[in-house]
Amino acid sequence: MAEAWILSAVRTAVGTAHKGTLRGTSALELARVAVDAARTRSGLEPERFDDVVFAESYYGGGDIARHAAIEAGLVNVGGQAVNRHCAGSLTSVANAAGSIIAGMDDVVIAGGVQSSSTAPVQRWRVPGTEEYLEPWWSPTHPDSPTAPNRDMTITVGWNTAQAIGISREEMDRWAYRSHQRAVAAIDDGTFAEEIVPVKVTLPDGSATEFAVDEHPRRDSTLEKLASLKPLHPEIEGFSITAGNSSGVNDAAAALVLGNADTARSYGGTPFGRVRGWAWTAVPPERTGAAVLDVIPKVLRRTGLSIKDIALWEINEAFASVPVAACRELALDEEKVNIHGSGCSIGHPTAASGARMLTTLVHDLRRRGGGLGIAAMCAGGGQAGAVLVEC
Repeated sequence: MAEAWILSAVRTAVGTAHKGTLRGTSALELARVAVDAARTRSGLEPERFDDVVFAESYYGGGDIARHAAIEAGLVNVGGQAVNRHCAGSLTSVANAAGSIIAGMDDVVIAGGVQSSSTAPVQRWRVPGTEEYLEPWWSPTHPDSPTAPNRDMTITVGWNTAQAIGISREEMDRWAYRSHQRAVAAIDDGTFAEEIVPVKVTLPDGSATEFAVDEHPRRDSTLEKLASLKPLHPEIEGFSITAGNSSGVNDAAAALVLGNADTARSYGGTPFGRVRGWAWTAVPPERTGAAVLDVIPKVLRRTGLSIKDIALWEINEAFASVPVAACRELALDEEKVNIHGSGCSIGHPTAASGARMLTTLVHDLRRRGGGLGIAAMCAGGGQAGAVLVEC
């Protein structure tokens, strides 16, 4: 059977949207940095590449993939825009791997980008009038009281906590753990190899290189998390806060995937290969719990079991999601998000899946190899999972 090998995997550091270092850096620039770095680190010449597949979300509906390809010197390489919201860049990687395994492409760059700071504001004409509502963005699913299509604190965070019986204290503990682990990884240089610096011009005109995740809170404590007000105090018992939710963030990540012939000849040591993937969907009010379905699905497809997986990346869109996965699927918490995730590192929506895979393959390589799964829920009741072997 043909194989899709990971030849390089990079990401930018994750910025805090609207007030962080990347607040003036566009998605176009972030994508260029990631695509160029992934290509350069692969050591492959531009003419070896067949496509760039890149996820984007809430950025106006253009084709950032093609824009990044041109800016990275891949003028004769096409670009495909992908949107599955949170799981967009997991989809990019799976689509690229599928094309390579099918023998249609030899080398593809896949990933995603999110600049929440610079995303355009859309306006929607009220049907039958000359009036506009502002701001507006395309919803992921039909609106309903049990699954508001523009309030994921209810649709994902709260509904998951309610369905699984997860307490505020459990979610706060997970978020605190996330910050502790992310800060530890920053301090010991764990992320240094996977991060490519971004040259940034600050509002005062000075220049800097941004290369360290800025969203993790060093001063986070359980007491501080417990003191935060719930985001919907009008709902009795509501337990979702800013502290046990993911951040709003800016970043990009990209991986170079190649076929077996390329992996044998390109001159470097591959990180490993993409072994499989799966998607699923549930009613929108169960969005956060969709990971409980997609993880068993990808394991079934690949003939594996939970005990075969060395490391897990389960996105912390809300802390309730990984807590639910660990509880319901009997995952070893010490193998899940070992360096933090959305609550600490942040959740740059369309880039998160590729960020998770990038961190995952670097971690597996450091440990001498093994199997890893990156999984996450996504807008509209979806979930995705990608299995890698390093």
